[in-house]
Amino acid sequence: MFGNDRDAMRRYYCQSWQKFQLKHPLDALEQQIAQVVAEHPEYHHLLTNDERAVQHTYQPEQGQTNPFLHMGLHLGIREQAATNRPVGILALYQHLTHKFGTLEAEHHMMECLAESLWLAQRNNTAPDEIKYLECLKKL
Repeated sequence: MFGNDRDAMRRYYCQSWQKFQLKHPLDALEQQIAQVVAEHPEYHHLLTNDERAVQHTYQPEQGQTNPFLHMGLHLGIREQAATNRPVGILALYQHLTHKFGTLEAEHHMMECLAESLWLAQRNNTAPDEIKYLECLKKL
C-alpha cells in the first residue's frame, strides 16, 4: 500500500490512532491498526506527535525497538491467520493463542516471522514458508 514510503506508512498509523481517539469512522485497515495500537499503550505517546514519530530512526544496536515494525508484524501475523497463508498457520495461531493468549502468542510468532523475513532479504529470496512454519511449531 505504501511501497517504500516509510513516512507515509508512519503517518497512516498516527492518523488511524488519532481518528480512533476522536471516535471518527475508520476503514478496515485503520480499525486493525487502532486495535494493535490500543494493545500497546507504551506507543500511545509516540503516535500523538506525528513528526517525531515519522522522523525518528530506531537503533536496534542501542536497544531501541521500532514500534512501527513491531505493530506491523502483529498486523502481518493477523492477516496470515485470517487468510491461512501460509497454509497451516491458522491452526498454529489458534493453538498458540490458546496456550499463551493472543498478544503473547503473537509476540512469540513475531520472532519467527522477523527471522524469516530477514533471511529472505539477506538471501534475496522469497520467505521460506516451510522453515517459518517449523519455527512456529517449536513454540
